[in-house]
Amino acid sequence: MNMQSRPVPLCRDKLSNAVDAAARAIPPVWPLSSSVAVNPFLGQAHRSLAEAGARLGRVAGAAVTMPRTWYRERIEVGTITDEDLAAAFAVAPPNCRPSDLAALKVAAETPASTPQAIPTVADLAARASGIDWPGLIAERFGTWAAGYFDEGQALWAAPRGKGAYPAWRAVASRDLTPEIVGLTGFASHVVNAPERAEEVLVRAVERLGLEHEALETYFHRLLMTLGGWSQYARYQLWQAELRGESDTTLRDLLAIRLIWEDALFARYAQEIVGDWESARADYAAPDTPTPELAVDAILQEAAERADQRALSAVLGDPAPTATDLRPALQAFFCIDVRSERFRRALEAVDPAIRTSGFAGFFGIATEHRQFASDVREHRLPVLLNAAVTSVSGGPELAKADLAMRFSKRAKRAWGRFKLAAVSSFAFVEATGPIYILKLLRDALGFESAPRPDDPAPRLDPALDIEARAEAADKVLRAMSLTRDFARLVLLTGHGANVVNNPHASALHCGACGGYSGEVNARLLAALLNDAEVRRQLVERGINIPRDTLFVGALHDTTTDAVVLYEQDHPSAAHEGDLERACAWLAAAGKVTRTERALRLPRAKREAEVPHRSRNWAEVRPEWALAGCRAFIAAPRARTAGKNLEGRAFLHDYDWKRDDGFGVLELIMTAPVVVASWISLQYYGSTVAPEVFGAGNKLLHNVTGGIGVVEGNGGLLRPGLPWQSVHDGERLVHDPLRLSVCIEAPQEAMTGILKRHDEVRALFDNRWLHLFALDEAGRVAWRYAGDLEWEAMQAGCDPQLRLEAVG
Repeated sequence: MNMQSRPVPLCRDKLSNAVDAAARAIPPVWPLSSSVAVNPFLGQAHRSLAEAGARLGRVAGAAVTMPRTWYRERIEVGTITDEDLAAAFAVAPPNCRPSDLAALKVAAETPASTPQAIPTVADLAARASGIDWPGLIAERFGTWAAGYFDEGQALWAAPRGKGAYPAWRAVASRDLTPEIVGLTGFASHVVNAPERAEEVLVRAVERLGLEHEALETYFHRLLMTLGGWSQYARYQLWQAELRGESDTTLRDLLAIRLIWEDALFARYAQEIVGDWESARADYAAPDTPTPELAVDAILQEAAERADQRALSAVLGDPAPTATDLRPALQAFFCIDVRSERFRRALEAVDPAIRTSGFAGFFGIATEHRQFASDVREHRLPVLLNAAVTSVSGGPELAKADLAMRFSKRAKRAWGRFKLAAVSSFAFVEATGPIYILKLLRDALGFESAPRPDDPAPRLDPALDIEARAEAADKVLRAMSLTRDFARLVLLTGHGANVVNNPHASALHCGACGGYSGEVNARLLAALLNDAEVRRQLVERGINIPRDTLFVGALHDTTTDAVVLYEQDHPSAAHEGDLERACAWLAAAGKVTRTERALRLPRAKREAEVPHRSRNWAEVRPEWALAGCRAFIAAPRARTAGKNLEGRAFLHDYDWKRDDGFGVLELIMTAPVVVASWISLQYYGSTVAPEVFGAGNKLLHNVTGGIGVVEGNGGLLRPGLPWQSVHDGERLVHDPLRLSVCIEAPQEAMTGILKRHDEVRALFDNRWLHLFALDEAGRVAWRYAGDLEWEAMQAGCDPQLRLEAVG
């Protein structure tokens, strides 16, 4: 039934553009096996916080800031000062902010209204009928999606057909549940729907009488009602585009959701016609921030300025005097905030130890196959394509590798037999008692998850000497490691040793695509120990001493134990160095665990921390990156000895060694962006956990091998579980947008922002804050947007810095 005729003919190009825009407003979600943090505001970077709040409130009922009580408490105790409020007020757009600072304070005392999404046809039909149509759609769609997207969990794979839409149509045309609940003729409606998703979109838009101006927001709203399933489809589009291809799954899901809208409108048009006219007008209206959203954005900015004052004070403290002596040990760690605690503890063990930070994939973007595995793992940042491929073990282990793979396949087949419908009950009845001992061992935490101990990885196919030397040269310069080599240099990746945790990969290394980082570290160690490569590097101006040994290592962030892979490159001359390094690492681990125990629930002593990794009922084995607030790219001397509380990403960078600022450009366009994804995932899972969080771990069930649902079905839940940001009594993550502090000339950073619009948008719209450090490591200049900078301290003249550099 048509509510009314369309005032203008439907333009298919505008329809297609609206579909594409709505699809790109959905953030991707990676599967559990290789999950990485994703910025839930990924499609909103071109908007300010208040503008994003206007859009996300309309399409998801999502808040983008904390309740005002959170800010008011900080104002009352003086954490947020009048100066912070005044500074935040000054940079807010004048058109919708309060009249003055006093009015802002009054507004802060008033609770803000809860965001309400524009109703869909299903919402209006539910009001009219008393039937929970949105809940039914979520349940029926989730049941189908879990089978369609299944990555190997299901015993019987669902047919995927030629696409998501035809696959769903084949199932939905035989599903009588909607008709039983009250949507008579739904199966026939599906059967009679167009065969092509594009035609479904055209027909539904015409029947619902939607204006062109309403399409993008309405489509965005429908995709948000599908929760993590639409985000997983966005992941498939992301992966396809990395390969130079395309993917239409999101369009198909939108068509599926529109068939529900169309059918419900045909059933309830008379009851909802007036409300739907109002909703259509709301969808066609622009995303205009309300005065309430403007106030909330100012309060959020004030909270961040308060935190930046504290960070600036820490960085302004005098640094210990650096020594020119050869370091007794150099240890490179991932820039992950968890490394900051360990690095600080390790350097405190002996002043001759130097640590550095670099992205945890160590510049080796590899597609890796573990020993005795059939799976190719993308151990690299998700922003990149693999540059090389690698395997664990040399050719001499090929027979053992194949035999083990056969063994594992047999074990998987046996496991599937145990779960099969024809055998599961008989199997449990006959063999259940055998598993009592295993259950007891697991329950009491006597066994831990196996540590990565594959044979040494190697590039396969191998690179020629020129390519190897070029790769080594680029990585060393990106690491600012071109001189002053120690006898022993550790390349330390990181991972998390936990059991019974569906989100375990989220605790691993994001720079390694959600895997642990030992493979990349060991590959780089092999590259830098290569005698031919070293000879080539001398010609390129990098002279690695003959007595320098590179060793790959793995930092377990849950237990703070470090494993060395010294067997990859045996050296009798370095036995003493390795023995001493192990003692230092053990001492640093104990200090780090002691510090972490103060924050972990029920872990009052250092000795209790490692047990959490073996406890299959532990919902908080570690805090991962909770609390992250800053990204600092500067020489280690600027942050050495300063307690950053495990809240800062630390990337070593010396701009004076960076000819042409190519390394700076790489840092600002890759590690900074990845860190922003992490920061904003924690932010979104804290301010809007019902939309951007994964819910309660105690209710999770893994579905499709992809993600989790709460209970026994429904929508996929992306983001972080509530237990990852809350300790049961209070938040452990302060939702603050990341402060990026870089020691480099402002004009160099400005030039990079000019060349990269997407990165510039993050800073111009204040999803990230950018600061320039002076030569003493102090926060000296703030990026004010529109390629302008402002001095942070009295006496700091940006022009002096420009003249000094020039």
